[in-house]
Amino acid sequence: MTTLHILGFPRVGAKRELKFEQERYWRKELAEQDLLDLAKALREKNWQHQAQANADFVTVGDFTFYDHILDLQVATGAIPARFGFDSQSLTLDQYFQLARGNKEQFAIEMTKWFDTNYHYLVPEFQKNTTFKANPTHYVNQIREAKAAGHQVKPVIVGPLTFLWLGKEKGEAFNRFDLLKQLVPIYFEILTALAAEGVEWIQIDEPALALDLPQEWLAAYQDVYAQLAKVNAKLLLATYFGSVAEHAALLKALPVDGLHLDLVRAPEQLSAFEDYPKVLSAGVIDGRNIWRANLNRILYVLEPLKAKFNQRLWIAPSCSLLHTPYDLAVETQLQQNNPELYRWLAFTLQKVAELQVLKQALNAGRSAVAEQLNDSQTAADAREKSKVIHKAEVAQRLANLPANADKRQSPFAERIKLQNKWLNLPLFPTTNIGSFPQTLEIRHARAAFKKGELSLADYEAAMQKEIEFVIRKQEELDLDVLVHGEAERNDMVEYFGELLDGFAFTKFGWVQSYGSRCVKPPVIYGDVTRPEPMTVRWSQYAQSLTDKVMKGMLTGPVTILQWSFVRNDIPRSTVCKQIGVALSDEVLDLEKAGIKVIQIDEPAIREGLPLKRADWDAYLQWAGEAFRLSYMGVKDDTQIHTHMCYSEFNDILPAIAGLDADVITIETSRSDMELLTAFADFKYPNDIGPGVYDIHSPRVPTAGEIEHLLRKALKVIPKERLWVNPDCGLKTRGWKETIEQLQVMVDVTKKLRTELTQ
Repeated sequence: MTTLHILGFPRVGAKRELKFEQERYWRKELAEQDLLDLAKALREKNWQHQAQANADFVTVGDFTFYDHILDLQVATGAIPARFGFDSQSLTLDQYFQLARGNKEQFAIEMTKWFDTNYHYLVPEFQKNTTFKANPTHYVNQIREAKAAGHQVKPVIVGPLTFLWLGKEKGEAFNRFDLLKQLVPIYFEILTALAAEGVEWIQIDEPALALDLPQEWLAAYQDVYAQLAKVNAKLLLATYFGSVAEHAALLKALPVDGLHLDLVRAPEQLSAFEDYPKVLSAGVIDGRNIWRANLNRILYVLEPLKAKFNQRLWIAPSCSLLHTPYDLAVETQLQQNNPELYRWLAFTLQKVAELQVLKQALNAGRSAVAEQLNDSQTAADAREKSKVIHKAEVAQRLANLPANADKRQSPFAERIKLQNKWLNLPLFPTTNIGSFPQTLEIRHARAAFKKGELSLADYEAAMQKEIEFVIRKQEELDLDVLVHGEAERNDMVEYFGELLDGFAFTKFGWVQSYGSRCVKPPVIYGDVTRPEPMTVRWSQYAQSLTDKVMKGMLTGPVTILQWSFVRNDIPRSTVCKQIGVALSDEVLDLEKAGIKVIQIDEPAIREGLPLKRADWDAYLQWAGEAFRLSYMGVKDDTQIHTHMCYSEFNDILPAIAGLDADVITIETSRSDMELLTAFADFKYPNDIGPGVYDIHSPRVPTAGEIEHLLRKALKVIPKERLWVNPDCGLKTRGWKETIEQLQVMVDVTKKLRTELTQ
């Protein structure tokens, strides 16, 4: 019989229950035990869904209160020593302080999980890091699931991936040298799991899809030779890319099974058709929401079934934490766009697809003929649909003017024209874009969407919020203002709602980090901009002040990366369509007198293919799409871009190639270490390194910001340095926002005075 299993499940609940209760707990409105009880209930629901789909195991250890890599830091005793916490007796409050910071310590650095829009907390390794096993997180979940009558498969990220994803801190050393100390800790953790009576343990090693150094690859054999001594079977899970080049290594590893991502890298299957042990085929897309063509998948699986027989497992390509929970609740989408609705599958629907595949493999296609026919009908309808393609979009892309993505003049000439009219002081201060989304804003938006508030009243409410933001910035004496984005629910969703080719869900939330969830738009067709999207809001804001107003847009790469993207044409084509559509908005802003325009691209790094051999092609089309978004602007219009959660050391030529006049970047959590690369590269344009972490309510001290700015001044010429927070302030409260910005402005003025005397 073919085995069905899931690599991981969404954690936050079908309606973001965990998010709301976490935030109540942080506000001290909820008791700890109530939060623990909710978490237990969410886990039980996840397990029940898997069991009802006839999964042979339910997956445990995938649930987390914040991040699974933070859980692993606790489990291995690798929490940052600077907090002074004991990993063996860590309280829930302390756990959240690691993630969110406290009065004494900034939060653990956060960055993207491979090329997804999920963020993990980066382990901080020091030369003297001492590991200590604490398997409680995993053991407790095993016991819960077994008590509920489930067959259990725990999941844990493997030691080489865990070590690879961390950073060295303090005295210089190579974190690879910690592996010898780490492996015995893993052995102790896995032994504790095996002692609970589990048959299989899933160990995730997605780092195998990267270009790992040879010494790291060579270590796999010895590491797993040690871990294989545990009294349980080990399933080594890879995903997000091909591991075909490591086929010989993986076949020789002393593990009992191997999981392959056959959605991202179907071509790798040929390298493993003679794999001698359990082969887990990841055939349902764990990262997108398109319904699978089950007949087409069976053409792949049926020959595998003949070869592997009992040794064939089927699964999603990766954890389902990247997909929304349940399509069935999207009644509004089903009513308004029934055609698109039939093309989609969320987590529960993907689990059901796997159940159909399992039945077909075990009992023949005739046993599920109705389900297979329905899947084929939906696939055929999507392929033939006339609502997807627009001839005028293809024609516009094909007929762009020569050098459409190039500015008229080089930066050295443009900046003179820009500085002349901007007339800004040394170290101009600005905010990245958003200001706090207050309860009043959210209530007004909800009332408007429910029809309880008229359009006129809603817009009046947003104008009131914008004026409030303008006055606060004037009081703070910021130099370049923003309108605060009160009217925007999300930096991608807002634009998707105003662009053709996008559709939206009501409950299609996925976790981004901690309690932060996003609801990605669905790009299902060719993209155009029917009418201006931001112009009137920026114009209104500018009418309230004599200071420079910055227009705010989300860039094409980020809109692409943070959406569920159609999979019937190349992503590069979709991205260029978005870039061209945005260029219409940029030119309209310019005509309206908004001549500082920020086009955010925080996702540029996460879009990088995992293999370096594929980087150049991606960076070429991503850069072109970004430059197309401002094609045709005048030299004295200043284009800004913002990037966060990214390390740019190895792609700085491509970042410079975007040719934005000003780039603002997240640097505070990493103590400005990123700027060294910008200096070594001699980055040619203006730079605004973030001087405080916006993900924490903590107010930085003047000394901390001054330290970061002085560090920045060592590598950035003073006339090219901007001052700003790490990112937008949407998730913060007004009290800490004012206090944080006030410290930033005061320190900037102090240095400005010092360096202009």
